Amino acid sequence: MKRTATVPDTVTLHVPFRIVKRGGRKEMRLPEGAAAPRQAYNALVKALARAFRWKRMLDSGEFTTIGELAEREGIAVSYVTSVLRLTLLAPDIVKAILDGTQAPGVTPARLREPFPVEWERQRSAFEVDVRITRQ
Repeated sequence: MKRTATVPDTVTLHVPFRIVKRGGRKEMRLPEGAAAPRQAYNALVKALARAFRWKRMLDSGEFTTIGELAEREGIAVSYVTSVLRLTLLAPDIVKAILDGTQAPGVTPARLREPFPVEWERQRSAFEVDVRITRQ
């Protein structure tokens, strides 16, 4: 099959975007109204996975204290406790993180800060501070 049209050597494509900081890293942000597939924030997903794994290990009796768990993992007890608190997040907030639809301000560091235990208060706090959108 022969091509009848010639293919140019160079193609220029203009994509409007801006660079924003998200949790200490840079991210491209498309203009308002532009549809873009969301990606899960790997550090948040990893923190959630660790939290639920550690909770399962404690619940199963594999470790009797957070101190034992921290020693086995080779990390500080304070870090383990702050990550374990992620298991108290409302299910829709966890889903948003896993789907990659959380607000840009939702970072592992922000979620390690104290947050309300009650799910409605969490939603209110995060909507005001970092605007997590509910689906």
